[in-house]
Amino acid sequence: MYCEKCRLVFDGERCPSCKSKKIRNPYPDDICFLTEKEYIWSGMLADVLEQNNIPFERKNVLGAGITVRIGYSFEIVRFYVFYRHLEAAEDIVEELFSSSGIGDIGDNED
Repeated sequence: MYCEKCRLVFDGERCPSCKSKKIRNPYPDDICFLTEKEYIWSGMLADVLEQNNIPFERKNVLGAGITVRIGYSFEIVRFYVFYRHLEAAEDIVEELFSSSGIGDIGDNED
């Protein structure tokens, strides 16, 4: 299922993030939350997604104003992809980060 508010794809009858029941089946062009990574690892993930021709959007969680003051080492970057690319993008994230624990920041979702 898909929650338009959270841009999250999930199994179940309720969005695990916002608990909404206003959900539907995802469309190929829906923008979906992929993962969030520390700023230091976000460039690597972006490079690999580009190499695999997977279009993506990234959003900084803290924003430029705060990041300038505290530094990029505390910034978190959220990645979004079209639903039609979600499975391939999830495989990339799994391959890059799961076996070593590199770039893991927890199970945070949008």
